[in-house]
Amino acid sequence: MLLLLMVVMMFTINAAFMEGPANNLRYHAFVDIGNGVSTRIVDLYVIAPGNGTITTKFDIPDEVAGRDYFVNAGMTGASQVIQVEGGDIQSRVAIAGIGATKGVTGNTTGAGWNMIHYNSGGV
Repeated sequence: MLLLLMVVMMFTINAAFMEGPANNLRYHAFVDIGNGVSTRIVDLYVIAPGNGTITTKFDIPDEVAGRDYFVNAGMTGASQVIQVEGGDIQSRVAIAGIGATKGVTGNTTGAGWNMIHYNSGGV
């Protein structure tokens, strides 16, 4: 009976004290990463030339709470969002300021350097 109680407690403790807080940390980190990418996109748009191209590199964390994740930029419904997801945790952050005027598409991961490229011709 005691062995059965120990097995049940091991699963309960893992879910309550390890997975729950780690998932909460991942969600908030994903929101921060989405806000950072959105801000970089808007900042690049503000300094972008009227006729030409501009490119910038930026770095985001390689992993969050020991797990990889993906960053997707694009349309969701009527607005443009930055979606950061890893496993079953995801966050969506709206691209503030330029969402209605400029199309933003692309994706990346946390590994290595990331790049934002703006072309005034839309290519």
